[in-house]
Amino acid sequence: MTTKTDKKEQSVKDKKIPPVTIENAKLIYRNFGGVAKKFNAKGLRNFHVVLDPGVAQMLERDGWNVRWNDPKDDGDVASASIKVSIRFDNYPPRIVIISSKGKTVLDEDSVDILDWAEIQSCDVQLSPYSWEVDKKQGIKAYLRKMFVTLNEEDLESKYSDVALSSKHRKEDDD
Repeated sequence: MTTKTDKKEQSVKDKKIPPVTIENAKLIYRNFGGVAKKFNAKGLRNFHVVLDPGVAQMLERDGWNVRWNDPKDDGDVASASIKVSIRFDNYPPRIVIISSKGKTVLDEDSVDILDWAEIQSCDVQLSPYSWEVDKKQGIKAYLRKMFVTLNEEDLESKYSDVALSSKHRKEDDD
């Protein structure tokens, strides 16, 4: 028989946490390229998903690492987000861009285009990773799947059917 205190002390590693799907996700702090920045070491690819307060509270109860930001103005509600890590070594995520050209699957070498893309809509599925260090514990979010619909401008749509030339500038490869 377990008591309430036993449940509280139960390790997050003992819990079976299913993946979480967030539709119409708003992405912030995008660093798909793993560029070194003020709050990011070089090579670490990640982004944050803004969470509805109800969803944030539910995830937080389950042990996910939810970040709450203080309201900026009086009368504002605190906003919540979750940091999502992207790794291509063990279990690479499936990342798909949807545009007028169709679907394009991105890999480790092409995913950085999402750092600047104009996103119309985005659905993500997060895989949980339970961690425990020095009596602290939580669930870290890793990207499992992502489907991104691009917001294409008039000129992008107008010329979307034109094939790329086999001869292109060297800068396009970088």
